[in-house]
Amino acid sequence: MTVDGAGTADEPWVLRTPPGSSEFEAWRDEAADPPALVVQVGSTQLRYHLRCIEDLHAMLQANGDWVPLGNADEQKPAADGSVEAWGRSPDNPVGGWYGLKKGLRGRFGSYVPPVLEALGLAEVEHNKRNNRMRAV
Repeated sequence: MTVDGAGTADEPWVLRTPPGSSEFEAWRDEAADPPALVVQVGSTQLRYHLRCIEDLHAMLQANGDWVPLGNADEQKPAADGSVEAWGRSPDNPVGGWYGLKKGLRGRFGSYVPPVLEALGLAEVEHNKRNNRMRAV
């Protein structure tokens, strides 16, 4: 997968959600407190703990197999065993939500997997629905 951008605010990665239905930009903001992965979708900006990249990769490596993405808004429940559920779980390395702004903490399973794919850390399916990912 070829990705445009350098992953900075000035040169963000230009990515697509796993089904390919929406384009978004993402970049690292290491100066933020806490450091953040910033996702810009139209006029909406979501922020996740920057460590989510390494933490999700480690979880996928430990799992050793495909994990469903389970994308969901913050207000909706996440499917058990999914990337989305792990991104909210009290058992993950941050002890809860990776999303940093209340009301915009969901969609972890939609926006973070393409970043790992762009970095060469994961393989992500690109079906219309029910996509999965695994570490590479």
